[in-house]
Amino acid sequence: METVKKKGPGSIKQDEKLGSAPLGKLIIEMALPAVAAQIINVLYNIVDRIYIGHIHGYGDMALTGVGVTFPILMVISAFSAFAGMGGAPLASIQLGKKNYEKAEQILGNSVGMLLIFSVILTVVFSVFKNPILYAFGASDTTIVYASQYISIYLLGTIFVQFAVGLNTYISGQGNAKTAMLSVLIGAVTNIVLDPIFIFVFGMGVRGAALATIISQALSAVWVIRFLTSKKSVIRIRKKYVRLNAKTVGSIAALGVSPFIMQSTESLVMITLNSGLQKYGGDLYVGTMSIMSSIMQLIIVPVQGVSQGVQPIMSYNYGAGKLDRVKGTFIRVVSVCLAATIILAGIAITYPSIYAKVFTANTDLIELTCSVMPIYFLGITVFGIQMTCQSTFLALGEAKVSLIIALLRKVILLIPLAIILPKFMGVMGVYRAEPIADFSSVTITVILFIITAKKILRNEQKNDMIE
Repeated sequence: METVKKKGPGSIKQDEKLGSAPLGKLIIEMALPAVAAQIINVLYNIVDRIYIGHIHGYGDMALTGVGVTFPILMVISAFSAFAGMGGAPLASIQLGKKNYEKAEQILGNSVGMLLIFSVILTVVFSVFKNPILYAFGASDTTIVYASQYISIYLLGTIFVQFAVGLNTYISGQGNAKTAMLSVLIGAVTNIVLDPIFIFVFGMGVRGAALATIISQALSAVWVIRFLTSKKSVIRIRKKYVRLNAKTVGSIAALGVSPFIMQSTESLVMITLNSGLQKYGGDLYVGTMSIMSSIMQLIIVPVQGVSQGVQPIMSYNYGAGKLDRVKGTFIRVVSVCLAATIILAGIAITYPSIYAKVFTANTDLIELTCSVMPIYFLGITVFGIQMTCQSTFLALGEAKVSLIIALLRKVILLIPLAIILPKFMGVMGVYRAEPIADFSSVTITVILFIITAKKILRNEQKNDMIE
């Protein structure tokens, strides 16, 4: 099908640099703001947990209760990734082909999808929250804190969908700094409001949730304002918000991989929390609340690098500049592997530094320090898998990316977390993580070597949405 070219509605200089600027400088320019944005974004949950864990009298149980809500937060985030990360690489590919109209259609359909997701998620989780929280590992002691937090958080679902899902379209056109600012606005607001609502107003976990949704609302307003302004290469247009079956299908085909990555993170947390509750108790579930936050601190910078350079690979793949695609991949995989080795290594060697940030409970600190080196061992090499999966997404290869997304969590980690405790007790839950990590990285590398050359040779094929 012939590509219809259209002059961009704004300045196209910003997106054209993706295909012409020196790679080293361009990668740094795109990656650093993306890393900062990812780190800032994770502070929404981590800052909440730090403050909640230090509430006088019941902080440890409140921390465990809020940790139980994490799978719901991940599901909400997964739907934003479905529309945002599914559509943004396709839009970047179209920008590489100078097809601005098609890129705007993809953006508009993502907006429509996010609106629908927001309504459905808010209603379903609000109606069934207590049974879901019990299934996710809540006890009669912690359910009250989990319910208080999630009841308020769900009121801001639409803000989360827009702030997270649409921000990818800002970075996808080369505006990494603007994308970072949208996250920074919300994070700074959250950090300021948290202690005021939690301690000054005495709202406890309700205050933490309220601070979060106000912060996400500000981020959402910033994102929408940019994507409707003349500063944006592509804009949100009312005529494209109406869903088109073919465009939605293309977004869904690519979006299912990041969706599974994030939604299965929720399923993983359910499995791990349930196993820890069954074989250990509330204190063991508390260790997972702490370690899941630390895991985010390790994974998020690497995720920021791999996602930050994704527009570079997508744009140049669409423009047929394969040397730039290959050069970007080689640089990024080296950086990501080094990052996971260093960051996970610190957590393995000095676990008490992290544990003491989240709680003053000596029993919880001691238990967390004893299991953290085991749990994080496999993350040392995980930078390789994240880079490979991000590359497949950037090139529009939905099927391969989906396989990798399913591999670590659904095929390996969840079954291991169910089976190993039957033989090893509660420690089997923790040991499932490194076994799954090393296995999935090995298989991913083999799969990438086999398929990468074939994908790059086939760069002239019609992309999925043409």
